[in-house]
Amino acid sequence: MTTEQQIITIALMALCVMFTRFVAFIAFPSERHTPRFVKFLGKWLPGAVFGMLVVYCLKDTNVLFPLRWQAEGFDWRTMFSVAATVALHLWRKSFFVTMAGGAAVYMLLSHL
Repeated sequence: MTTEQQIITIALMALCVMFTRFVAFIAFPSERHTPRFVKFLGKWLPGAVFGMLVVYCLKDTNVLFPLRWQAEGFDWRTMFSVAATVALHLWRKSFFVTMAGGAAVYMLLSHL
């Protein structure tokens, strides 16, 4: 990819990001009430996204037989990281601490 193509790609990506940011203000001006459907999505979508991320992250992990350390697909690092993530969330109730702490624990354990 040439430098000119890279500049055009970056410019187009910047325009697309700006468009998606501005379209919300155009579609829902502050003078009008926010539709109920958008409020519903704002309330339930973040939890649904986190649920899908958990399922995706654990899709290849054998969680049915955790006591069998040699079981195919079982990864003690993943299970310990999930436990640490749950503990951090119950302790601090902060999504940032939960995500950053869980990722840090997994990265530390994966390099052992």
